[in-house]
Amino acid sequence: MLSINRGFIGDQLVNMGIITSEQLSKALELQQKYRHEKKDAKLGTILTELGYCTDEDIAAALSKKSGYERVSLNNSQFDASVAKLIPPQVARKYNVLPLKIDADGLLEVAMLNPNDFIAIDDIQLLTGYKIKPKIVPDYEFKAVMQQYSSLNNMPVEIIDEDEMQEQPTDADSEINEKPAVQLANQIINNAIRSGASDIHIEPQEKTMRVRYRIDGVLHEVMTQPLKMCAPLVSRIKIMGGMDIAERRIPQDGRATTRLDDKIVDLRIASLPSAYGEKLTLRLINRNSRLITLKDMNLRPFHFERFYKTIHKPYGFILVTGPTGSGKSTTLYAALGEINKVDKNIITLEDPVERRIDGLNQIQMNTKAGMTFASSLRSVLRSDPDIIMVGEIRDAETAKIAVEAALTGHLVLSTLHTNDAAGAVTRLEEMGVETYLTASSLIGVIAQRLARVLCPRCKEKYTISADELIKVLPGFPNDENKSELELYRAKGCVACNHTGYKGRMGIYEFLPVSPAIQKLIVNHGSTRDIQEQAIAEGMNTMA
Repeated sequence: MLSINRGFIGDQLVNMGIITSEQLSKALELQQKYRHEKKDAKLGTILTELGYCTDEDIAAALSKKSGYERVSLNNSQFDASVAKLIPPQVARKYNVLPLKIDADGLLEVAMLNPNDFIAIDDIQLLTGYKIKPKIVPDYEFKAVMQQYSSLNNMPVEIIDEDEMQEQPTDADSEINEKPAVQLANQIINNAIRSGASDIHIEPQEKTMRVRYRIDGVLHEVMTQPLKMCAPLVSRIKIMGGMDIAERRIPQDGRATTRLDDKIVDLRIASLPSAYGEKLTLRLINRNSRLITLKDMNLRPFHFERFYKTIHKPYGFILVTGPTGSGKSTTLYAALGEINKVDKNIITLEDPVERRIDGLNQIQMNTKAGMTFASSLRSVLRSDPDIIMVGEIRDAETAKIAVEAALTGHLVLSTLHTNDAAGAVTRLEEMGVETYLTASSLIGVIAQRLARVLCPRCKEKYTISADELIKVLPGFPNDENKSELELYRAKGCVACNHTGYKGRMGIYEFLPVSPAIQKLIVNHGSTRDIQEQAIAEGMNTMA
């Protein structure tokens, strides 16, 4: 965000009628407070955080005051020859992006602060061109910087493909090839900066494809010659402590990396495919903020009952949903609510995704024989009040967890089912007696993560009530309104032209009532249990 004093940008925003003098004074007071606390004290950041103006407003004010043109990066396509003039690390240091060389031979550079004369002088010295600053909004700059880094920092460009002959690969030479090391670092670092949850490295018939999963959707970010796949895979397997000589069977590994003050755990899985080994890396950011129950945006009915359930002294609570639906996050939120000094809380995790004070967190190690089932037995001898089991993976773990809940412990865990009611029948399928499930289970919360429209570019439109009912028959509607205002995806640089930015949780919570207990004992179907829960007030996700 722009670091500019009141006289340059603050008063300009007031003069343009974007903010009031009172709002500016309040922002300046907060700026002084932040400086004493050694926090980010940039006036532009504070003004936008307070909701007084937007990044576009600040860019417009700066453009008017400085006389430099304001440009949009929404449809920017970098000229590779120009991009090479400024290395990514220099671009990030000075907050600049090279755009093009104009007809007068000037290098047009997008800047957050065109009055940073030190940056301008250094860039002119580095490139040999005179600089022509252009002003862009902060959010556009940050989004495009990621694309620029990917374009400019391609280690494989230095490889002469004609010299790379197809031959049997040697593991020792592979992992020491500098391009493979650079490419691995680039792929992982760019994924972290993009907010990706997973990286997929996939050998194809003639190429290697790299995809990131961002907000639940896979995006192709890179293709390289297939010859780069083997050394890249070997490099990442070394990072994860895996056997690089074994390529015929699946393997699992772990690694930890640091980037921009972020500590990120990597879970690495290899899978032999027709054209070579496929790698999948799960990224877990240790520094991401732990959400609370209030942050989860549960409906009042669900929040009240879930809150009461997790405060019960004993019982079995399940969180269900597909992989990547935020089940672990929900468990951490629940544990954060009940993490008190008078409680002995022990967690069994694979891996430990977040380090939380007050919890005794235990990492599973299947190679050493430390599984969920064996660890759960040991934990019961450690006087626990609350036990969190990362996942119910087998019948043995399910039975021990149920027995623990019946012997005076509060047990929380996860299960892979499509809805809350399905968790009950899933336990029965795993061999847990229905009378044990009915006696121990006190609540099931099911969830999904839904993509959210990008706040920068979402587009408002109107739709008739009749048309909406045809598309969404169950959509609640005021009978007095013939038209409704809705929003739809459009796409901009901030959301990588997808129209979506971020995700939010949607939930359904099934408290186990006496009526539902009776259905469980009598082997009631998933549909029967769901209908009873709905009759008792449960709102489903659908």
